[in-house]
Amino acid sequence: MIRHRPHGSGHAYTPTDDQIVPAHPLADETFEVRASTNGSYRNVSCEWQTDGAPTVLEATVESDAAGRADDSGGDSDSHLAAAASGAGSGDRLRWVVRPQPLAEGQRARYRFTGTTKDGRTSRTSWHTVTPAAWRDAAPGVTVTGPAARLADGTLSSLIAADGSVLRVRFALRLAPGEHVVGFGERYDAVDQRGLTLDAQVFEQYKSQGFARRTYLPMPFAQVIGGDGWGFHIRTSRRTWYDVGATDRNLLWIEAETGSDGTIETVCWAGTPAEVLDSFLDEAGRPEELPDWVFRLWASGNEWNTQKRVMAEMDAHRDLDIPVGALVIEAWSDEATFTVFRDAEYEVTEDGAPHRLKDFTFPEDGAWPDPRGMVEELHDRDIKVLLWQIPLMKMRPAPRGQAAADAKAMIDNGYCVLEQDGKRPYRNRGWWFPQALMPDLTHPEGREWWLDKRRYLVDEIGIDGFKTDGGEHAWGYDLRYADGTGGAVTNNLFPVEYPRAYGELLRECGKAPVTFSRAGFTGSQNAGAFWAGDEDSTWDAFRHSVNAGITASACGIVYWGWDIAGFSGDVPTAELYLRAAAASAFMPVMQYHSEYNHHRTPLRDRTPWNIADRSGRPEVLEIFRFYAKLRDRLVPYLSAETRAGLAQGKPLMRGLFFDYAADERIWDFPDHFTLGSALLVAPVTQEGAESKEVYLPAGTEWIDVWTGERHQGGAAVRRATPLDVVPVYVRADRWAELKAVFDTA
Repeated sequence: MIRHRPHGSGHAYTPTDDQIVPAHPLADETFEVRASTNGSYRNVSCEWQTDGAPTVLEATVESDAAGRADDSGGDSDSHLAAAASGAGSGDRLRWVVRPQPLAEGQRARYRFTGTTKDGRTSRTSWHTVTPAAWRDAAPGVTVTGPAARLADGTLSSLIAADGSVLRVRFALRLAPGEHVVGFGERYDAVDQRGLTLDAQVFEQYKSQGFARRTYLPMPFAQVIGGDGWGFHIRTSRRTWYDVGATDRNLLWIEAETGSDGTIETVCWAGTPAEVLDSFLDEAGRPEELPDWVFRLWASGNEWNTQKRVMAEMDAHRDLDIPVGALVIEAWSDEATFTVFRDAEYEVTEDGAPHRLKDFTFPEDGAWPDPRGMVEELHDRDIKVLLWQIPLMKMRPAPRGQAAADAKAMIDNGYCVLEQDGKRPYRNRGWWFPQALMPDLTHPEGREWWLDKRRYLVDEIGIDGFKTDGGEHAWGYDLRYADGTGGAVTNNLFPVEYPRAYGELLRECGKAPVTFSRAGFTGSQNAGAFWAGDEDSTWDAFRHSVNAGITASACGIVYWGWDIAGFSGDVPTAELYLRAAAASAFMPVMQYHSEYNHHRTPLRDRTPWNIADRSGRPEVLEIFRFYAKLRDRLVPYLSAETRAGLAQGKPLMRGLFFDYAADERIWDFPDHFTLGSALLVAPVTQEGAESKEVYLPAGTEWIDVWTGERHQGGAAVRRATPLDVVPVYVRADRWAELKAVFDTA
């Protein structure tokens, strides 16, 4: 079969083998048209008609499988890395033609014909293409607010052949000395001035800092320095930014629009806290979560039986390492994501939800007593979260309850749909390919999806959900039940996904604790977040610190990362302990490890496994120290979160939040404050024996480990033995916090 889709799969960054590149050709500029086949084809041609003049363009094979973008971020033998690299995707060939550029207003009609090696012929449907053109006007663009800085002469629109607007472009003025922070969670740098980026939800599996892609973008940024201001593009469509990269004095913005070209930008003036407070009036305000969220979280993808889970929690108890939350990832049948593996039950053919009484749990099975397990963990003061994915797997072909649920989704219209509004969308990403995706804008479908999981909360008693994955809606052409298309709603799916689960938890009398990696504007009040999948490397550590600081600048309060990375071989003792010490002073402290087919030696990120694998028994002692310190910090974290929510300040924040007038802070971008009293300078360089720490001007600081006093406005060289992360407290707060750091 020969395949051509003018816009391809909708992959945000890599054109596929079967599309026009670029998807919207520009007038008088070169472009290419691609088709894909399997390896049985010997030639492909394109019938091309321009202004009624037909011609045949012979296609050439330029590469094979080019559309299988390797987003894995490096070599790995994990199951996710294999999927990300496109392993097993077949022998597809890319056939390419490059027609003459089209003039503005010109229209071409085309189709592909292919012949197999045994002489069979197949054709695609006819398609049309007309070029778009940039014009120097954008009447639908408005830039308002007390800090509006629209640069004269920068407005333009990308106009399609039918006169509709595809994109607009304009620039805001930047002044010397201004720094630009935000755009959601950013891994590559804290200050984005001099860089280019975009805001599109995307599953970048590892190496986010090098790829410069993110799970959690936002069209919002803080501009710090001078008078201080910030802006928000009021859209959920894709946007692009040139932050003084082309012209140091201009911040160029390009945005997809509806056909009328309307796009609103609001600019606020003030301190970082005042700007963020104004933004949260639009995006939604974070909700205070219970104190247990601040205790240590533990998980491992291979903890896939009740016996294994309890053994790991027993180890925490026996080794005197306090733990407050357990995330169980590998609990379900991996088909429905609603049923514990090995559970026996009758299939509800109409897809109706089950209750706990409907299940029998074999005594010799993987999960002989889920409710009893949760009750015992609660008795130990450990909360429990279960892993979720917002997809209904279709490979391999579903059977039993999974088949009934898939049929119910399709028959009742509970799926996100393709462009025709009839066919269910099949996941175009590499993880769970071809899976169905629930349409959370469909009221009945949303309720049905949640009711399938209700017994887990109100009968088994779990305390939250790890709402993993939320990046699976690809393509502007998707259709949602509320009448919107993919261009508008794809970026909002990962906002509504944890919100929906939060609703379920509330209805069952629980706090809305969800744990997500993807999001967009509005995610501020959608639970907690972690920085996504990463290898155990020093680069990943540094990038994750950037991610925490930038996410917080956009109002994400509850944020953490997988201590020292979750993928690949275990981290060194040094990396693990440096990461654990830093994480003790981040809003969420949690470790996690990727599935490794249960091969030995284990790749668990438990402190005892790292101690064993590294031959460094001191890992246990140092980790225990920081885990206990973390428990002592909980009252401070809770009080500071509450105060910060009232002031428009996140819990973890870059120094620019409270010390924006001190220009020297920009030489130390990895420093951050935890609440209003503590300054943290993570040790992110391998082999570092000391670290230069900058203490902002205007206050006196005290080293929490030694009690030594320092005047602000200067850098100090702090020795950093393996058990020390530099932490300083404001001198006027030392009396209330001294006991927390008492190691006697």
